[in-house]
Amino acid sequence: MERALIFVRGRVQGVGFRWWTRARALELGLVGHARNLPDGRVEVCAQGDPESVAALVDLLREDPSFRSRPGHVAGVTVQRHPVREGLTGFAER
Repeated sequence: MERALIFVRGRVQGVGFRWWTRARALELGLVGHARNLPDGRVEVCAQGDPESVAALVDLLREDPSFRSRPGHVAGVTVQRHPVREGLTGFAER
């Protein structure tokens, strides 16, 4: 198991980006959340199989997006963190 905090910058608020991220995360069997930050970025917390976390990061970075990702991603930063027990589902916050 692995947990990553992924910070996505660009035109990612108000365009359906969190909904799209949640759908991809659930397809990959991940738990966590996607939420807007006051500075215009989206924070994605993704926990699960390391290959699935890496696949989500790749989808967030993909340029151009072949999976109809809304908005425009200008950059992605990934931080690895210890796994958190008790996380369930994937929420849009």
